Amino acid sequence: MPLLPARSGKVPRDAVHHPLFARYYARASVSAETRMGMGRVRERLLGGLSGRVIEIGAGNGLNFGHYPGTVSEVVAIEPERRLRQLAVEAALRAEVPVDVVPGAAEAVPVKSEGFDAAVVSLVLCSVRDVPRALAELRRVLRPGGELRFFEHGRGGGRVMVFGQRALDRTVWPVLAGGCHLSREPVRALRDAGFELGPYRQVLMPAEGPALPTSYCVLGTAWRPFD
Repeated sequence: MPLLPARSGKVPRDAVHHPLFARYYARASVSAETRMGMGRVRERLLGGLSGRVIEIGAGNGLNFGHYPGTVSEVVAIEPERRLRQLAVEAALRAEVPVDVVPGAAEAVPVKSEGFDAAVVSLVLCSVRDVPRALAELRRVLRPGGELRFFEHGRGGGRVMVFGQRALDRTVWPVLAGGCHLSREPVRALRDAGFELGPYRQVLMPAEGPALPTSYCVLGTAWRPFD
């Protein structure tokens, strides 16, 4: 199935440009595969998928090596140029076909209802317009299509939530490539009309003191049959 130009001209080809954060993330994410157990999380996130899959915000492509052989094709959307280059290199090493494509979550450059499943992994924290991005995910999934998600967001007690919100209003998005700490991914998915399946809270890292970034959720949702 051919890719299409983004439906809206308002989102440029390289819609995200965070070169310093991209360099940091590329190093830290590789270290987190073993140090924080992210490799095991990716296995749980992607296990059992099949058919055509679209991954939004693929980063440096660390998910690619965890897709099962039942996946026939992955179309990976990544807006940040440096991370996209790393994702292309990771795609060449993957055991399933992966096509890395520039684009933004709010204007995905593919046809409607073309995918059996979608994946978002530590992405919804940084998109500019969460409802629009989730509407795009619904558009590109076939009716009944599956969405796998692993996201971080609001968590902990009142003091932690207050700190997350304070960081979101000040330095954190600037330092962390547009990331926000206090978003609520499960609520956002429900508000976007997805049917929530099983999901569970995950602390990252699992041991040691909880950080503002520690409160994660891993789960499954579906596009309903409209």
